[in-house]
Amino acid sequence: MSKPFQFKQFKIEQDRCAMQIGTDGVLLGAWTRIDQKPDSILDIGTGTGVIALMLAQRCNAELVDALELDEDAYEQAVENFEQSPWGDRLFCYHAHLYEFATEIEDTYHLIVCNPPFFEGSVTLQEEQTNSKARVNARFEESMPFDLLVASVNQLLNPEGIFSVIIPRMREEEFIKIAAQANLYPSHITHVKGNPEVVSKRSLIEFSRKQNSINKDELIIETTRHQYTQEYIDLVEDFYIKM
Repeated sequence: MSKPFQFKQFKIEQDRCAMQIGTDGVLLGAWTRIDQKPDSILDIGTGTGVIALMLAQRCNAELVDALELDEDAYEQAVENFEQSPWGDRLFCYHAHLYEFATEIEDTYHLIVCNPPFFEGSVTLQEEQTNSKARVNARFEESMPFDLLVASVNQLLNPEGIFSVIIPRMREEEFIKIAAQANLYPSHITHVKGNPEVVSKRSLIEFSRKQNSINKDELIIETTRHQYTQEYIDLVEDFYIKM
């Protein structure tokens, strides 16, 4: 049984979730820009609810919605929301993304997504070998890019922001699909585990405006468990031991 994960201001129960707390979700929850002060937020494929909870901690959005298809994960996310200090602002829907996107009439100022296939299931070794087709197949079974982008296009406010974390190897493909829905990258951060390895994740912020792209890099560790100051600054409001 998976143990609860205690953050500084909230706790995550995760024994009923296939996707446990991982670096990817925490990175997205901490990295996503909120200086536009979003009134409404949607977390697609919320899993344990960790990203929605992080955003509820970081900003005063009146509405923080989450969407989860898996029944066990949905029930656990609801419990995690109810036990948090922001339970009155958090709500989880149990539905398929296509169903949700076609039925919900409201739009959101901020949408985030950590595609469910990839936390803890795609290793750096796999990404550096010839298993690209296998990686792609795993993703397509969970949440194909075209469905995700089309749904975001339907649900995002005209002035809204969409933030996502995806495998670095599929960044170009995702950007091309997003452009077909008039969603354009404004900020891209390439994430490296340490200085000696290639970047394996891309954090991307999209909007409906075509502007110059701010590109940067985030290195998590210098050596094992020796975190960079940049990474500490990003996540120290959440991890107890930071």
